[in-house]
Amino acid sequence: MRELRLITDKHKWGYMQSSADEAQLLGILLKMAGAKRTIEVGVFTGYSLLATALALPEDGKVVAIDPDTESYEVGRPFIEKAGVAHKVDFREGKGLEKLDDLLAEEAAAGREAAFDFAFVDADKPNYVKYHEQLLKLIRVGGTIIYDNTLWAGTVALPADTPLSDLDRRFSAALRDLNTRLAADPRIEICQLAIADGVTICRRVV
Repeated sequence: MRELRLITDKHKWGYMQSSADEAQLLGILLKMAGAKRTIEVGVFTGYSLLATALALPEDGKVVAIDPDTESYEVGRPFIEKAGVAHKVDFREGKGLEKLDDLLAEEAAAGREAAFDFAFVDADKPNYVKYHEQLLKLIRVGGTIIYDNTLWAGTVALPADTPLSDLDRRFSAALRDLNTRLAADPRIEICQLAIADGVTICRRVV
């Protein structure tokens, strides 16, 4: 974990890496849940993916989705070095499309909502759409975690606050997500001020 973190810090988009305390939180939540089948949407170099794979039991599996194979290849040697590569099912492609593929696979296998856990750290404007897909994949009692739900605190700023175009767009998308999650009767939520904001959702229906 430390070696991958140091390498990723040198990456031109190293700021996208999950924080160390967030990775530790993921690991303990996975272990507490006894999770075996998990999903990660948004991989980058795989720091949070490695934390997930280390926390899963020997027969556990994480379906990891990202369109950027080049960044994933930065972290893959560390996943292999940790002896957990057999737990990772990396799928190159866009999140919405690959989740649709996964839904089709699960239906063909006669499985319904058979995943225990999901972690989403991907394109923020699609979080709401990911939520609907993941609720069909995660079992009742399972967990979905969304990263960056505070977006550097911008979600709480007045609407006329000067922001970059990207920050304005992402902040608006995350405010919309936060509002929807808070009102969603299918889940219970807890938002934590860890890293850039982490929202933990437990599916109840």
